[in-house]
Amino acid sequence: MSITSNQNKTCAVIPFYNEERTIAEVINRALNFVNAVIAVNDGSTDNSKKNVPKNERIICLENIVNEGKGVALNKGFAESTKRGFEFTITLDSDLQHIPDKIPDFILALNNYDIVIGNRLNDLSDMPLHRILSNKISSGLLSLKTGQKILDSQSGFRGFRTKILNDILPSFSGYEAESEILINAARKNYKIGFVPIPTIYADEKSKIKPVQIIFSFFKTLFI
Repeated sequence: MSITSNQNKTCAVIPFYNEERTIAEVINRALNFVNAVIAVNDGSTDNSKKNVPKNERIICLENIVNEGKGVALNKGFAESTKRGFEFTITLDSDLQHIPDKIPDFILALNNYDIVIGNRLNDLSDMPLHRILSNKISSGLLSLKTGQKILDSQSGFRGFRTKILNDILPSFSGYEAESEILINAARKNYKIGFVPIPTIYADEKSKIKPVQIIFSFFKTLFI
């Protein structure tokens, strides 16, 4: 399946920063379900860049220094829009998101403009501090947007590419993902959800609970 194929017309945008252990597997598994992967290296200082597989269906973009997830997403979105993909899927590079679930997002995008992976149906493997920060941010974001937001912190998402230019975030960090939902609600885009598993295992998060909440509150005033 080539990048120019009319079948599916879906790309995956995968930002990564120092994920040398997992980046190759995430990309290779995602390629089973999309036409192309747009891998955005956000200034990694390890061997992540070298571990990106060599494949004509992989588009590699790069920030010279670490600029934040919001900047990396915007760069990937711009590339997806330029290349005319119908659907754009975003997922993390640390194997917290199972690429095999991508077809569920594509199917749901027939009915929604944005689809978010919802991990809160099964909280057994989610750390308590993540549950609390997610519940608080999702509740407040629901009030802010006027739409029910089940999992505001999930980065596993699907978009109709044609709406991306309307919802691009201005924040550079993780708070950009909340800002995207606020921008979408203001444009009256439909937001839906698909269940995904909660996977943490030995993962060491690059952000802390207090940082998540502090960053999130900035988006409530935009």
